Amino acid sequence: MEIFIQSPIPSPLFSNYMLSKILSGAVEGIDGYIVTVEVDLASGFPSFTTVGLPDAAVKESKERVAAAIRNSGFDFPIKRTTVNLAPASIKKEGPSFDLPIAVGILSAAGSLKQNAQERLKKIAIIGELALDGTLRPIKGILPIAIELKSMEIEAVILPSHNTAEAAVIEGINVYGAKNLKETISFLNDELEIPKTNFDKNSLINEFMEFEFDFADVKTQNFAKRAIEVAVSGGHNIIMIGPPGSGKTMLSRRIISILPPLSFDESIEVTKIHSVSGSPVKHGLVTKRPFRSPHHTISDVALIGGGQYPKPGEVSLAHRGVLFLDELPEFERNVLEVLRQPLEDKLVTVSRAKNSITFPASFMFVAAMNPCPCGNYGHPEKSCTCTPYQIQKYISKISGPLLDRIDIHIEVPALKSSEIISREERPSEPSKDVKKRIEKARDIQKERFKDANTNATMNPKMLKKHCKLNDSCESLLKNAIEKLGLSARGYDKVLKVSRTIADLAGSDEINTRHLAEAIGYRSLDKFTV
Repeated sequence: MEIFIQSPIPSPLFSNYMLSKILSGAVEGIDGYIVTVEVDLASGFPSFTTVGLPDAAVKESKERVAAAIRNSGFDFPIKRTTVNLAPASIKKEGPSFDLPIAVGILSAAGSLKQNAQERLKKIAIIGELALDGTLRPIKGILPIAIELKSMEIEAVILPSHNTAEAAVIEGINVYGAKNLKETISFLNDELEIPKTNFDKNSLINEFMEFEFDFADVKTQNFAKRAIEVAVSGGHNIIMIGPPGSGKTMLSRRIISILPPLSFDESIEVTKIHSVSGSPVKHGLVTKRPFRSPHHTISDVALIGGGQYPKPGEVSLAHRGVLFLDELPEFERNVLEVLRQPLEDKLVTVSRAKNSITFPASFMFVAAMNPCPCGNYGHPEKSCTCTPYQIQKYISKISGPLLDRIDIHIEVPALKSSEIISREERPSEPSKDVKKRIEKARDIQKERFKDANTNATMNPKMLKKHCKLNDSCESLLKNAIEKLGLSARGYDKVLKVSRTIADLAGSDEINTRHLAEAIGYRSLDKFTV
């Protein structure tokens, strides 16, 4: 007699294994990379495991995905579910893998048609899921879209809020879904989602509208001239003067006279803002950024970093202006981290496992009072500070940092008669100043054959484009002796004089140009 014993648990050898692969993307630093979301459904005790170096937000996706699948009208498979995020050697962060994981589970469970399975080989999927299956916007879409295009992936499905940003990149079809159910219906050819196109015409007015204008500033012509020179050559500038003299007012209007961003520059800036989670209107940053952090900011927030390195204020100001008001009120260790980005136009954040470089090519603008009480040099108010207190206050800004600032100017306080009569004086609007600046920038563009400005000239360029005659050499020698200029300070004077000559339309630097540039180094005598 034969006896048959039936095992209560099926042998793994006879289990049905279901595997699906979904293309997705993520961001490391400000660059995107491709992530393959592999989902395996196997028989066994029901579980949900995510591997591939996920952070807490990725691990928690199992709860969001399970609820979203059920609340979207699909059956969540009662299987042993394993999700792998490849490449497994890179740390994954954020909730952007929710949608590809959900689609992968439904694909492995048989909810997608055969033709949908084929389409998935050429479509990337990105998005965060709410518990009801609704898609929420995510950050870092632009660098991911750039990487998808480079890998010749034909299309991407993402939250409808992010479509404008991804559509900026030509050569990839962008489809915006509102929820998980729409995504599945679109893949199964049961629903048509229109492709999102980038409309450049919608951005035309964005280039021209500014909240502040130099026409609002009726006085301080010397400071205006110095700012015009600084913007023309991409030079850093610091203004020192009593409270109410107009330093902040002038600084906030610099953005209105900067040349407009080129399309490639807009892409650079948008990538940084996209990764940081800053809102991007119309999908592309069209105006040069103006960043003005509070003096309580930390060195990490200013320079960038964190457990998963993110751009700091110096990178968010890339291709724009970084304005530090009341400069001596910032912690000294915070200010000292500015040395590398001011010199190299980039910042490198190193951690135990990797090192990430962020761009940081910005115009540095700073403002400060001349003393602790702020009245030193005021025509109508007396200063209560001792010479020692004044020197100590200015010494909060180190000599090496001041040495990296091209232009130093004093902004005097207005007399009562000037305050009363200033409304009657016409002032030049930003658009007129901008025309002269753009003309000077065009000269530099032709000179360097790229996007370089006079401020970024290296020693070889200085030698070629900043030749001095005997009179200029004698003048500069005297300035070095009286002001104690360092080698870097000497280079700064040459660069600024080259910009002044460009504004004057002169091919050669003469004594007038050089004398004006030397006049913009008024703080060198205070450095320590």
